Amino acid sequence: MPEQPTSDSPEVSVVMPCLNEAETVAVCIQKACACLADNGVSGEIIVADNGSTDGSQAIAEAEGARVVPVVAKGYGSALMGGISAARGRFVIMGDADDSYDFSALMPFIEQLRDGSDLVMGNRFKGGIAPGAMPPLHRYIGNPLLSGLGRLFFRCSVGDFHCGLRGFSRAAYDRMKLQTTGMEFAGEMVVKSTLLGLRIAEVPTTLSPDGRSRPPHLRSWRDGWRNLRFMLLFSPRWLFLYPGLLLMLLGLGVGGWLLPETRQLGQAKLDVHTLAYSALAVLLGFQSVLFALYTRSFAHSRGLLLGSPGLNKPYRWLTLEAGLMLGGILMLLGLGGSVSATLGWSEKDFGELNPSVVLRQVIPSILALALGFQIVLGSFFLSVLGLESRGGEG
Repeated sequence: MPEQPTSDSPEVSVVMPCLNEAETVAVCIQKACACLADNGVSGEIIVADNGSTDGSQAIAEAEGARVVPVVAKGYGSALMGGISAARGRFVIMGDADDSYDFSALMPFIEQLRDGSDLVMGNRFKGGIAPGAMPPLHRYIGNPLLSGLGRLFFRCSVGDFHCGLRGFSRAAYDRMKLQTTGMEFAGEMVVKSTLLGLRIAEVPTTLSPDGRSRPPHLRSWRDGWRNLRFMLLFSPRWLFLYPGLLLMLLGLGVGGWLLPETRQLGQAKLDVHTLAYSALAVLLGFQSVLFALYTRSFAHSRGLLLGSPGLNKPYRWLTLEAGLMLGGILMLLGLGGSVSATLGWSEKDFGELNPSVVLRQVIPSILALALGFQIVLGSFFLSVLGLESRGGEG
């Protein structure tokens, strides 16, 4: 069980993940201790050791830190282990490589005392020293991922992946963080936003780290893992918007081709293109269904907060409405199929003009498929809704 703050607990716990940081962990601890002492803040330093083999543990203990061994590998795992052992009301986390200035913790503490749940450092506002951040990260990776985070989650944080940040223990317990790698930093911001927590931002500096070995960060692997996490927590951008775009494109092209063959430059577009437009509608609708499934599941697990704008469609997305709409589409598709069959019988079931008959068959098949999917999807959404209501009861 995680240690909970008591009346005798320190106000601030500084948690440093550590994996072979013998060259820098001592100076990081010294700076943090001096900052807390100079400002009269009761605190503790926790080094969450992730299996160091260079003597980092002994160095940290000699400097007065409490070393917490964490067996599970990964940046997120180390931090979760260290935070679980923290006894402070507030927690400030930062890398033990001397790239962040632990002597400047008071802006974080002051914001936390003022009621903020999460206080993010912003390296782009505070200053990045020459050589502290690779150009790929500084001008592409971090701005791109932070921009996508603001777009996907309507979050005002300017530096999503700054490693120096503070948060209240109560807010951390509500986040229920799960990721074990570098995406832990992004998960914290995303879940804080989704939970409606109060987020503040303070300028912080970034200096070249003091290690002689390469950093643990892997640019492309960790960048992809962060992007993947943000997409999975934003079903609108992963499923809904692409699905709606695909549906609109398919309906537009299909509606244009349905009356007759069309000429586009040197190409003559006929029923072959009409079939692909129907496929686009079908695939787009499946993507929209996945958005609804994902949002319902996430909402039932408390990962997404309800909002008036997002909840409006759910007022009419009932089982009965889905069965009615799906049934109508299936009847239309069945009617079109019967009509096409009767027309074929008038030709004594002989050869037909594909350009004519497929203009009736393709929309009929599409209506049948969409209707069937709506019926099944309505039942599945109802199951998710029952599970959610059951969990609340």
